[in-house]
Amino acid sequence: MHESLVQLRDDALADLAAAADAEALEAWRVRYLSRKGGALTTAMSILGSLPREERPAYGAAANEVKAALEAAFDARQAALKDAALAAELAAGAVDVTLPGRPPSIGHLHVTTQNLRQLYAVFAGMGFEVYDGPDVETDEYNFGLLNIPAYHPARDMWDTFWVSQNKPGFSEKPGLFPKLVMRTHTSPGQIRAMRERCPEPIRVVLPGKCYRYEQITMRSEHQFYQMEGLAVGKGIRMTDLIGTLREFARQMYGSGRKLRVRGSYFPFTEPSIEADMDCVLCDGKGCPVCKYTGWLEIAGAGMVHPVVLRNGGYDPDVYSGFAFGMGVERPTMLKYSVKDIRYFYGNDLRFLGQF
Repeated sequence: MHESLVQLRDDALADLAAAADAEALEAWRVRYLSRKGGALTTAMSILGSLPREERPAYGAAANEVKAALEAAFDARQAALKDAALAAELAAGAVDVTLPGRPPSIGHLHVTTQNLRQLYAVFAGMGFEVYDGPDVETDEYNFGLLNIPAYHPARDMWDTFWVSQNKPGFSEKPGLFPKLVMRTHTSPGQIRAMRERCPEPIRVVLPGKCYRYEQITMRSEHQFYQMEGLAVGKGIRMTDLIGTLREFARQMYGSGRKLRVRGSYFPFTEPSIEADMDCVLCDGKGCPVCKYTGWLEIAGAGMVHPVVLRNGGYDPDVYSGFAFGMGVERPTMLKYSVKDIRYFYGNDLRFLGQF
C-alpha cells in the first residue's frame, strides 16, 4: 500500500478513537470523509498525476482505506450512541424500593358540593329531597302550574321540545303527550302533591333545567335549580319569609339582612322576590349587586289555589308556600365567581380550586 495512504489511515483511526461525543465524531467525518476537502478525497485527487502503471494499485489501496474508515466510523458512532443511552438510563434509573407517586384523585364538582350544602341547610328545617324527571309533559311543565297554552309566561320559557317520532312511524295528533325538557323544577310540585296528598308536605326539588337562552357571564341554557314546597294547614307568608331568612343565615353567615318585594309568578299568589344584602360589599354597593346593595336569592310566594287543587289539595283547607333559587349563582356569590360558564367549561384550573 502507498506510504501516504498508510499514514492517513493510521492518523484517522487514532483521531477517531479520541472522538468522545457526537460533535467530535461529526468533526472527524468532515475532516477525513467529506467529499469537499476531506483528507481521503485529497489523497485520491493525486491519482491522475501518478504513472499509469501505479494507478490501479493506488486506487485499490485508496478504496480499501475508505472502506476501513467508513466501517470504523459506523462502529464508533454506534458505540457512542450505546454509551449515551446507558448514561441516560443510569441517570434516570428508578428505585423500585421508593414509594410510588400517588395518582391524582378527583373530587365532587363545585355545583354538587353546593347542592349538598343546600340539602343540609333545608334538612335542618325538616325538608326532604324529591327528585323529578328532566323530560316532562307539557301538562306538568305548564298546564297544571296555571300556565295554559295562551299564557304569556310561556314566551320567556320557550325551550327544547322532544320529538317522539321514530323512523317509519307516523305520529297521530293527540295520540302522545307533548314532551319538553323541563324549564324549571316546579313540575315536581305537582308530582309531590299528587303522591303525598292529603299528607302535609315539606320537600326541596333539585335538578337541571333547560331554556332557550343566550349564554352570557350570568346565564346558561342549562343550569341547576332548587325549589322548596311546603303544604299543610295554617301555613302563612310569614313561614315562607322565616324559612328564607334562616336559609340566608345558614348559607352566608349570621347577620344577613333579607327584604321582600312584590312580584308575579303564575303558580303562586301572592308572589314575592327575596333579596339579601350583598355579601361582597356588605350592602354598600358594587358592580355585582349593580350598586343597589342587594342581591336576589329567590323567587317565592304562596302556592296558587289552582295549583293546590291540581295537586289534589282543597285550597279552602290547605295552604302552602313555594320558593325557587338557582344553584350556580349562590356558588358564584359564595366564591366570588364572575362567569357562570366556568362551571361547565371543564377547566381543571378552575374546578381544582374547590
